[in-house]
Amino acid sequence: MAVDTVRDESGRVLVDRADNGRYRWRAKASNGRIVAVSAAAYSGIDEARRAYSRLRRDAPTLSARISHVKDGAGWTWVLQSPSGTALARSVRSYERYATCQIAVAKFLALLAAEG
Repeated sequence: MAVDTVRDESGRVLVDRADNGRYRWRAKASNGRIVAVSAAAYSGIDEARRAYSRLRRDAPTLSARISHVKDGAGWTWVLQSPSGTALARSVRSYERYATCQIAVAKFLALLAAEG
């Protein structure tokens, strides 16, 4: 559960501090829905913001991995670096594989529009 939330100047990126003191970013679409979260936790707000900035910058080189949910129905996506490091992930599972593909494509488009 987040105890602190900091917004960037666009209002599209939220950085939350969890009870354990680590930080994660969340990205919002224009409709206000959270569409992605950081795959890693960071030691500070600035570190989390820099990670999101790198994600935006590197978006054209990233690959999406879509996987079936282990204990249930549905599909989730993860954006990963060329070396295979997970950088961002979906916040929910999708009933259909095609819907999951569309969701990650929309997130990548959001990243491109912000750049």
